[in-house]
Amino acid sequence: MSTSQTHTLNWRRMEAGDLASVIAMAAVIHTDFFEDDAIYLERMRLYGKGCFVLEGQSGELFGYAITHPWQLFATPALNSLLERLPDHPTTYYLHDIALLPASRGSGAAPRIVSILADQARAEGLETMSLVSVNNSADFWQKQGFAVVQRPELDAKLKSYSDDACFMLRRLA
Repeated sequence: MSTSQTHTLNWRRMEAGDLASVIAMAAVIHTDFFEDDAIYLERMRLYGKGCFVLEGQSGELFGYAITHPWQLFATPALNSLLERLPDHPTTYYLHDIALLPASRGSGAAPRIVSILADQARAEGLETMSLVSVNNSADFWQKQGFAVVQRPELDAKLKSYSDDACFMLRRLA
């Protein structure tokens, strides 16, 4: 992807017709973090306004983001259904933000984090949280997140990977 093409990438809300492409991207991007198709379908059904795709000028997709309100420090296990969202969420959880290699370095990741922070504020939430994997903690720290050590999360984090860590961002 050329520099001029990266400027034509835009985030938009995910639609049902995008799911097959999102699932295909996940299979390529997350070879070590497999999740069943049902996970993507459920997240979109439960909280469609927290699901986004990164679209190129000619309609091809280069990434996605799946997020939802949740309970702070109650991180969902990898590849697990939620069944329903909490009645009184306490954090905005970033389940997955994934970019194909061609779109990395385009500024798309910081843009979606900003969009998601606005979404969290609109929901009245004071924090955003996530599980960092693939040595991505440095990126997340640049986005205002900090590693939080919680012994009760250790076993769940190990189900992701040895480098997985829980991260939190307080919203102003």
